[in-house]
Amino acid sequence: MTFSDFLTEMFTWWNGQTMGTRFHTWRYGELVGEDEFGNRYYRAKGGKIDPTLGFQRRWVIFNGPAEATAIPPGWHAWMHQRSDVPPSEENYVPREWQKPHRPNPTGTPAAYRPPGSTLGFGHRPAVTGDYKAWTPE
Repeated sequence: MTFSDFLTEMFTWWNGQTMGTRFHTWRYGELVGEDEFGNRYYRAKGGKIDPTLGFQRRWVIFNGPAEATAIPPGWHAWMHQRSDVPPSEENYVPREWQKPHRPNPTGTPAAYRPPGSTLGFGHRPAVTGDYKAWTPE
């Protein structure tokens, strides 16, 4: 780990994990699996149920910025207690019509820009004549 990686981990929570998360994961966590984006998923060691919550603690260490939409559907279901079996332990094969998961691109260069948008590519379409611009008289 370089010094800049150490500082990033020490002071930023949005770039993966902090030192506290690293220690907590080392002490209490059990690696369950990793998704296609490099995010790593953990649960409490031994499948222990948290007495305060009434269910097993589960968490993710993001590979890069902490972006909730970067969690694929199978892992999302497991993280939110909708599934007891993590995707790493399933033999699920997606159907041919299912597209691979993509994180939400809003706010990035890959975001959708509709025709006519000021941020879109190309030029705005010409006015069709059904609009008369106001001019001061």
